[in-house]
Amino acid sequence: MNQGLIKTYNAGGAIAANTILAVSDADYEVVQASAATDDMVGVCISPKGAASGGRVDVQIDGIALVKFGDTVARGKPVTADANGKAVLAEPAAAVNVRIIGYAEISAVDGDIAPVRLAPGYLQGEGNAA
Repeated sequence: MNQGLIKTYNAGGAIAANTILAVSDADYEVVQASAATDDMVGVCISPKGAASGGRVDVQIDGIALVKFGDTVARGKPVTADANGKAVLAEPAAAVNVRIIGYAEISAVDGDIAPVRLAPGYLQGEGNAA
C-alpha cells in the first residue's frame, strides 16, 4: 500500500470507487471528473464510492489505485475520460489538458492499476494550424 495524503470531501454527485475526482463549484466538494480539462485533485478511495451529498475519501498524492477506461502503457501520463476513468493523455498540438499522474504499470480498459499521482497540465506538441 502506497497511500499518501488522504482528505475527506463532500460529494457533489454520485462518485464511483477508484475514479478520478475534480473540484466542484463549492468549497470542500468534489465531483467525478468527466473531461481531460477538469481541475483534477485526486482519486476516490472510498471502497463503495459515494452518493451525492455524502462524504468521500480522496487520495491526493502518492500511488493510488485507479480504474482504467482504455489501454495505457506504463510510464505514460493519464487524464480522465467522461466516466472518471484513467485514459492516455495525448492532447492535440497546442492544446492543454489536465493530468492526474502517470501509470505505474501497463493497463487496459477495466483494470484497476496503480497511478503515481502528480496533477498538472500537459500541452500537445507543435503549433495549432
